[in-house]
Amino acid sequence: MPPRRRLLAIGIMGLLFIACAPPSAPGRVPGGEGPIRVGLLAPLTGVMAAPGSDMVNGWNLYWKLHGSRVAGREVVTFVEDDGGDPNTALTKARQLVEQQQVDMIVGPLFAHVGLALADYLQTSGTPGFYPIVAADDLTQRHRVDNVIRVAGWSSSQPQHPFGEWAYDQGYRRVLTICTDTAHGHESCGGFLRTFTARGGQLVRQLWNPLNTADFSSYLTQVPDSGADVVLIQQGGADAIRFVKQWSEFGYKGRFALLSSQVGLDQSVLRAMGPEAEGLISAGHWSEGRQEATTQEFVQAYLREHNQLPSYFVAALYSAAQWIAAATERVNGNARDRQAFLDAVRTTEVDSPMGRLKLDPYGNPTLNIYIRRVERDPAGRLWNVPISTYENVSQFWTFGPEKFLRQPVYSREFQGTPEQLRALGLQP
Repeated sequence: MPPRRRLLAIGIMGLLFIACAPPSAPGRVPGGEGPIRVGLLAPLTGVMAAPGSDMVNGWNLYWKLHGSRVAGREVVTFVEDDGGDPNTALTKARQLVEQQQVDMIVGPLFAHVGLALADYLQTSGTPGFYPIVAADDLTQRHRVDNVIRVAGWSSSQPQHPFGEWAYDQGYRRVLTICTDTAHGHESCGGFLRTFTARGGQLVRQLWNPLNTADFSSYLTQVPDSGADVVLIQQGGADAIRFVKQWSEFGYKGRFALLSSQVGLDQSVLRAMGPEAEGLISAGHWSEGRQEATTQEFVQAYLREHNQLPSYFVAALYSAAQWIAAATERVNGNARDRQAFLDAVRTTEVDSPMGRLKLDPYGNPTLNIYIRRVERDPAGRLWNVPISTYENVSQFWTFGPEKFLRQPVYSREFQGTPEQLRALGLQP
């Protein structure tokens, strides 16, 4: 076996156990016998290695707490590092499907990797489950029938209620500073679609590249913009740098700042301090939610890893919970792809994130939490819900027919009334 292709049972990062099997799995019996084989793709090296490890940790924790058997069959996971690169991910996916003969692919993290992988999964027919990849059109205009966002989300989904919430707080003029990527475009567009529909005004829109070391040129434009609120979409190290520099410029407490989910996710809060306290964001995961399903999971992860779980952890844990429940419904026969996918589509779970169920387009309806950064009883930063929108659809209140007539959010289309009218659409 080549050294870079290794077989891991449930547990590469937490190491529950290790199993070995020949790469082509000769003589494998079809149907409901033998192990259920899962290929898990995550970036375990590169700029997003920490969230990638969180993904593996969340997946492993579910099986450690609930046992590694479903419907009497052992669940074996093959973890592969996609490095955040589409070509690497496709090579690893082909190995997993064609040599390891996995029953499904779970992951990856990056949108561009997920979109490239979806084309291959459509060709191979292998079920693909995306708890992280949030590119809107994956479950909208260009959906793939066998690629489902189990415990996942679309980029604009939390932002639609967030725009209305911001307007209801009295904000009327917004300046946006978002990454110049599809996720940044879609996050920003979701907020502006509803904020401007209610009567809010976009006064200035700024786009920064990934890995922006110095936000000075953006921050200096805030005071004279006339905005009464600033919306950001940043992630990873960019989020850490932005929040720190926002505070260093003396803006904290002087100007209102709102963030998308990833900008104040636990994966970056771990590296922040007082500069983040009191900041508000919107997302489908809130580790400070006090319901038992959330706090039991939070405490279990704390015991295992001595840190609060990020959304990457919660999503993969919830995905494992969902897949296990669906597998039970087909008596462990994940090889019957159509029956298995039908079971996944009709399964509902009470997860640490809240109640989850799929819409007909393969995206969950879920709770969206407006969250404030506070201190937990041990003094750690975490997100506490201050408002909850239940059963939020990726189409918000517009409905799919109306929503899908508009283009996907992009740098050119942000869903403002003027842009909608120019396309002959009603705001």
